[in-house]
This record gives sequence, structure tokens and C-alpha cells, in this order.
Amino acid sequence: MMRNIHFLIAVALLAALPAIESPFIQSMALTCLMFAGLAVSWSMFSGPTRYLSLATSAFFGLGAYCTAWGLGKLPWPAVVMLGGCAAVVFAFAIGLITLRLRGAYFAVITYGLGELVKHSITHVEKTWFGTVGRVMTETPSSATVYWTVLAIAALAVWTYVAFGRSRYGHALRGIGMDEERAATLGVNPMRVKLIGFCLSAWFAGALGAAMAVRWTYIDPHTVFNPFIVFQTVLISMVGGPLTIGGPLIGALAFSLLSEFLRLSLPYLYMIILGVLLIVSVLYLPDGIAGYDWKRLWEKITRRKAPEEKP
Repeated sequence: MMRNIHFLIAVALLAALPAIESPFIQSMALTCLMFAGLAVSWSMFSGPTRYLSLATSAFFGLGAYCTAWGLGKLPWPAVVMLGGCAAVVFAFAIGLITLRLRGAYFAVITYGLGELVKHSITHVEKTWFGTVGRVMTETPSSATVYWTVLAIAALAVWTYVAFGRSRYGHALRGIGMDEERAATLGVNPMRVKLIGFCLSAWFAGALGAAMAVRWTYIDPHTVFNPFIVFQTVLISMVGGPLTIGGPLIGALAFSLLSEFLRLSLPYLYMIILGVLLIVSVLYLPDGIAGYDWKRLWEKITRRKAPEEKP
């Protein structure tokens, strides 16, 4: 009960942020919320199953292009919903094929299919419309975009918790531990994985649809940028994909780090990302939030205890 109250208070405080007339603060908050929503939605599926999905940028880009094609013709909420639904349809189609694979095969195929979507949209834009990018003029206000992204991110957090407590969440964790054993206990692995994969994809597509108007002009290389998926995965893995706090704290830290280092020291920023990924994979498989810090502290105090004796 207290956690729900704290969650609602945090959402209310964030919702009041547009009252602060500071474009820089609003821009930073929007970036943090975007990556928080992406990281939480990625962890929703990939955390319990341990399937390394690299399709986030494909879902995000599809949602963005739904906004580019539908803005001005459909109401803003319908455009955002359409972006999420387009990502779900794509996730369902590729999930029927890719979710039969595991490990590096699944990661490579999901990334490759994302690149396929990017180049397919580039071809369609050039062939049918004679252009590469889209300029969006009839855009909603910055406050509306901010509140939309906040609502999607908050819904992703709520869904992460609710889905994790449901029988599907328990089934996903069982699949991650031992898929064959889970199947012998009555779990339909393909159906459960497909539900989790599509649910995760909806949030990425909806966030892409909501964030598309932030750039005003979009092209496939912008919205299907591999940096989006790699930073999302890194945020989740370093923060801890099996906890709700890990992706949220990671999104805040990496967004601030990106803002202050990526433009001024881009190479240093990429080096830091690479080092953090290596450290996370080798020494923190469950992320910072999932590490047993209490046990580490006990080990340190045990080593110091003999030295303190006279």
C-alpha cells in the first residue's frame, strides 16, 4: 500500500514539472522518462526469460513512423495507440519465428530484423513518396508530449509489477530458469513468451510514437538508431533487469551521463558504456540493484574484525 502511495506521489510531482519554465529541465526529464519506459518494458520480457532482445529500436521506429503518417489525420491519443499496436503486430510476426531460438541466435536475429524494417521503410519512403524523412508541423504542445511520455512510463512500471505477480510473470521466470522443465509443469512456453514479448513491444512503440514529434523532422536513421536499443539494454543490465528500481535508477544515471558527456566527450562516453557493459556481464549478472550488497559488507567486516583485535 505504501509503495502505491509513493508511486502516485512521484507521478504527481513529475506531472507538475511543466510548470517549471525551464526547457533544459523539461528536456532532461523527457529523456529520462523515455529511457525509463524503454528499460522497464525491455526488462518486463528479457529480465525473467534471459532472452537478449535487440528489437527495441525497431519497435520504437515503427511507432515514430505511425506518428509521421497519422499526425494531423488522427487524434493524438489514437496516434500513440496506433504506434504501440504497430509494434505489437510486428513483435507477434517476428516472435513466431525468433522465439524458437535462444542465446546469441535470438539476439542477432532480432537486431537483423530491426535493420530490415529500417531499410524497408527507407525503400518505401523513397519509392512511393519520393522522400527519406518526414517533417511534422501540426504537433501537440511540449507539455502534452511530456505528459504522454510520463503516462506511458508510469503505465510500464505498473504493468511490470502487475505482470510479474501474475501467472504469466511466474511462467516467464520459470522459462528463464529451465524452459524444458517449465513445459513439463504445464506451461506453454511459446504462448507465454509471445505474450510477454508483445506486451513489451507495445510500450516501445507507444514511446516512439510520442517522442517522434520532439524531433519535428524524422528519418529512418534517426528513429531506428541502434544507440536506442543498446542504451536501453545497458540501462537494464547495469541497473538490474529483475528489479523495478534497477531500470529506473539506471535510466536517470545514464540520461544525465549522456547529456553531459555524449556531445562534449563522445568517445569517453562510449568507452564508459563499454566498460560498464563488460563489468555488468562479468561481475554483476543481476545488475547493481540485484547484487547482494549486504553479503559483500559482511565479508568486508569479517576481514577487518581480526585486524582490530589487540
